Amino acid sequence: MTSPIGGIQGIGGFSGVEGISGLGGFSGVSGISDDTGTAAPTGPNADFAGMLAKGLEGVQASQSKASELSVQVANGTLADPAQYTMASTEAALGLQLTMAIRNKAVEAFQEIMRMQA
Repeated sequence: MTSPIGGIQGIGGFSGVEGISGLGGFSGVSGISDDTGTAAPTGPNADFAGMLAKGLEGVQASQSKASELSVQVANGTLADPAQYTMASTEAALGLQLTMAIRNKAVEAFQEIMRMQA
């Protein structure tokens, strides 16, 4: 059985969130690396972009771990099912935190757009 959380994994780089890892599976996030042939941002934006990329990768990693453990549970090869429970809870918390951050970013963007009108 696969996890219902899909391709989103962990979150990291934020103080007070040590137990949660990764955040990934998002396409269209540009300016984070030189993979697309464009230069990475510089200054304060570079720090934020790097932190965001690191967090996205951590969420993805925790989701992958939970997914692998769920397969092992289904096959009966996992010795300690509590490992899957902890991994799936970590992935769920990572997703919840990711969604909260995304929602706040959207709200901030909408507020800026209202101020320009």
